[in-house]
Amino acid sequence: MGKLRSFLMKEYSFAILVALASAAIFAGTHMYFTYNVGAFNEIFVVQMLDEGLKGGDYAAAAGFAAGFLIARVLEGPLVGVLDIGGALMTGVGIGIPAILLASGLTLPIENFALSLLTGALVGILIAVIILIVRKLMPEGMEASGTNIMMGAGNASGRYLGPLIIISAIQYSIPAGLGAFIGAAIFYKMDKPIAGGAILGGMILATIFPVIA
Repeated sequence: MGKLRSFLMKEYSFAILVALASAAIFAGTHMYFTYNVGAFNEIFVVQMLDEGLKGGDYAAAAGFAAGFLIARVLEGPLVGVLDIGGALMTGVGIGIPAILLASGLTLPIENFALSLLTGALVGILIAVIILIVRKLMPEGMEASGTNIMMGAGNASGRYLGPLIIISAIQYSIPAGLGAFIGAAIFYKMDKPIAGGAILGGMILATIFPVIA
């Protein structure tokens, strides 16, 4: 355990992890481009890319997602936390593919192996930029930002559990029951109930799927 912790605390480990995550996310976009399933993102963000694929106009997807990527990459060193949703899932998964498609460069998205390589290279570049900016920052500045960001996330996350349970009930009774049970178990374990609600809902919804 000590060796694993020591490895994870190295700067090159951060670059490796970001590269792996970016490769998987970019490959997910390849799956969506090829098979219309597999994108790692919110429905409304994927819809922007979908509109571009249908109409040829990628301005909305590129502008929105690439803007998210730039903002989150600059924010990462300041708060000590890299927002995977904004920086990687939205920026790398939607923004960069939209820019490439708008430029006529479709091969990195059409080819699975090349999509993995492209995503990994983008991830390494993001990690290097974050590490460079962090090196240039005054000592200790990121610590207070981390506390604020994590505290705000934990505080707002408490209210998501009931909303997730309600959404699960609206989807199906088994999903709602699973979400309720999962939330109750996580509450008993003194863990965020949102995670329990999501896991419980997914498990029972998989066992008892909705018949179309």
